[in-house]
Amino acid sequence: METDGQLNLLTDLYQLTMAQAYFQNARMEPATFSLFIRAYPPNRGYFVSAGLKDVVEFLEGFSFDAISLDYLHSLGLFADDFLDFLKGLRFSGEVWALPEGRLFFKDEPVIEVTAPIVEAQIVETFIINQINLQSLIATKASRCIHAARGRAVVDFSLRRTHGIDAGMKVARSSYLAGFAGTSNVRAGLRHGIPIVGTMAHSFVSSHESEIAAFRNFVKSFPNNSTLLIDTYDTIAGAHNAVTVGREMATRGERLQGVRIDSGDLAALARQVRQIFDAADMMDVKIIGSGGLDEFDLAEFAAADVPYDSYGVGTKMGVSADAPWFDIAYKLVEYAGRPVLKLSTGKVSLPGKKQVFRLTAGERQLQKDIIGLRGESIEGAEPLLRQIMQDGGITRPLPTLAACREIFREEFSRLPSPAKAIRDPVFYPVELSARLLELRQEVERQVRASS
Repeated sequence: METDGQLNLLTDLYQLTMAQAYFQNARMEPATFSLFIRAYPPNRGYFVSAGLKDVVEFLEGFSFDAISLDYLHSLGLFADDFLDFLKGLRFSGEVWALPEGRLFFKDEPVIEVTAPIVEAQIVETFIINQINLQSLIATKASRCIHAARGRAVVDFSLRRTHGIDAGMKVARSSYLAGFAGTSNVRAGLRHGIPIVGTMAHSFVSSHESEIAAFRNFVKSFPNNSTLLIDTYDTIAGAHNAVTVGREMATRGERLQGVRIDSGDLAALARQVRQIFDAADMMDVKIIGSGGLDEFDLAEFAAADVPYDSYGVGTKMGVSADAPWFDIAYKLVEYAGRPVLKLSTGKVSLPGKKQVFRLTAGERQLQKDIIGLRGESIEGAEPLLRQIMQDGGITRPLPTLAACREIFREEFSRLPSPAKAIRDPVFYPVELSARLLELRQEVERQVRASS
């Protein structure tokens, strides 16, 4: 993960003020915090786990450098003994987590962190930041893949994502969830994602004529030419592309495809397909782009609109219809004592937990049970794995390619009603009898002491 040397300051101020109060009051016992999503956004019936790699790499390298400590000292908020304590602070705890690419559902812990409370508290902001964005985008991207019904989808979002870091995370998360590639060249270098691109309208309009632009482009890329045909008139552009494609054929070259980026995308795709088929150029592919997301792709698939692939940009890259998750990182155990939150609408589940997944038939996902860490449920797969112990990573993390395959395999086993683009049927998630009993007991204790 890329850092600027002061990544530990990517935290909310109250994490550090609480940390000083913990330290000065000698409240330094082990604490467990659980990360989960409280509710589904509209039209969501599942989530895709992403972002764990960045979290564990951050935790393993956790430390405050001299610049960070000098800055905190300059604020005049923190005591010298606390700053001296931060100087030697490292993450020494353990992490149990859901591997990237796995599906999860509301209220299920995705990550549980156990460490001295100062350590576990300070890292909250970073963990939420990384898991929220990357799982948000992986979930949105998975919906696009499902809606496209086998047609390739490519990430075109970089120019309108919320900054450089988000652009990189979007490329990785969308590829994890099944996208075929990205326009983001740096993501191609960093993550090994296939990079894809065509041309912009500016290339066409910089020429005296559209056909001159097409000829110059294929001259530079005779083996990788996709022409943008909607700069002026899409139908005329298609005919110009046919002319250039025939010229290429005389040289032993082949026009690979055309892209439509505006107008009535469904009607234009049908007309353009007819033009190329009539010219005996059935192998020329048609790519759709221009403000698309899963809702459009689902409509196109249902109507059998003849697109071969799609470039999906802004609406995926910012998850436009659901741009945030109600994600929380809550204390569930302190000094060996299970704790919970009882705020209206924000009740948490006490204790260290495990998620168990039951399957039926051809391993189709049947239901999940949230239980306690030490439980065992017959026939169920425990999902959370220990990723860190004593501040170090305990097992190699899966590669991006492996995470992509993990997602593909598990998503194929999720019942179709839970994948619905609109009004999904919620996948069943239950609490184990032991967890229910613990929650009731802790609630009684809290209410008796308040």
